Amino acid sequence: MPSRTLAGFPHTRYPYVSIRLSHRVQRIKPSPTLAVTARAARLKAEGKDIIGLGAGEPDFDTPAHIGEAGIAAIRGGHTRYTNVEGTNEIKDAIIGKFRRDNGLEYQRNQILVSSGAKQTVFNVCCALLNAAEEAIIPAPYWVSYPDMVLIADGTPVPIFAGASQGFKITPAQLAAAITPRTRLFILNSPCNPTGAAYSRAELVAFGSVLAKHPDIVIATDDMYEHIWWGPEPFCSFATACPALYDRTVTINGVSKSYAMTGWRLGYCGGPAELIAAMATIQGQSTSNASSISQKAATIAMNGPQESVTEFNRAFKARHDLVVEGLNLLPGISCLPGWGTFYAFPDVEQAMRMIGAADDNAFAEFLINEAGVAVVPGSAFGAPGHFRLSFACSTETLKDALGRMQRALSGALARKRA
Repeated sequence: MPSRTLAGFPHTRYPYVSIRLSHRVQRIKPSPTLAVTARAARLKAEGKDIIGLGAGEPDFDTPAHIGEAGIAAIRGGHTRYTNVEGTNEIKDAIIGKFRRDNGLEYQRNQILVSSGAKQTVFNVCCALLNAAEEAIIPAPYWVSYPDMVLIADGTPVPIFAGASQGFKITPAQLAAAITPRTRLFILNSPCNPTGAAYSRAELVAFGSVLAKHPDIVIATDDMYEHIWWGPEPFCSFATACPALYDRTVTINGVSKSYAMTGWRLGYCGGPAELIAAMATIQGQSTSNASSISQKAATIAMNGPQESVTEFNRAFKARHDLVVEGLNLLPGISCLPGWGTFYAFPDVEQAMRMIGAADDNAFAEFLINEAGVAVVPGSAFGAPGHFRLSFACSTETLKDALGRMQRALSGALARKRA
């Protein structure tokens, strides 16, 4: 058996021990979006010319007045622990935001501030799910939802809606997926990765189904609320379905709307009993969100909102450019979205044309032949697609589209030769 000498005990040898990992961690996988971003960065560091379109991160700087608020917090000594669930100051700002933007009323004991909305969703899963209890997740879905459910010992139940449905599930699909073990319904609108969003009428229809199942909690991820150009105003689930307010957790954050991804600040409003349970979980894991980020986010929500409008205008222009460009590529088709900064094209025909076995192989083709890094659709529960983030400059996007055009045309020419 292999052995080693421990430092300080040069004459004592111990056998290697194989560390037994938990079943919990073996059920999940690393985040594919983070993996693609890290790989693109690594290839760039090696000197390769790579355009990384994997990261869901605005390329804009945090607006100056928000950044200055963070600096002022440091200089003012606001660098200590806060209450686990957040300061009263930021809770009041969140309450004001929900009232102003969504017509929702909350009290301070219904608000939880976390280190990003990702942690908020994680807290929901851990607070609600017991072993083998189910969480319904529309697919395509954000990559982390199923794994968060698995970490909480729950069972993810994806419902797939393809391009023929506009990437949106139906009330009939939702009703068919519900079982006596269903405890959670996770809804993301507008959706990462597709940009698809549900209308108020569609949310009301979901509410009619869920009203018959009082044990189900609805967690609605509204992170892309302000990156929106749909044909009607954005509507949150609890706004559309006030009768289900008492079992809806409305989740949001400052990362996307205010270009504050690195500040790590998410929040939610929901039933006081559930919020208290989520705060208990957070108190035994990370404790409070950054005190400095809380100060900055308070200014973001209470201050001028012109930057949000400017960011949204830029994202809409990029969306139009990318969707049009993707639909001009051989074998690729892409539906327009109502929001977010993602495009989610169908590449099954292109895969067949160049002989790619699956969407993972197609993504490998793009990074190797075009120098463009994207995330395979299978990571989002939708094989035969890929996700492209257009949270980068117009020049970069034009370059990426041109590279993909040349790579695909070259591959087709070689195949015909």
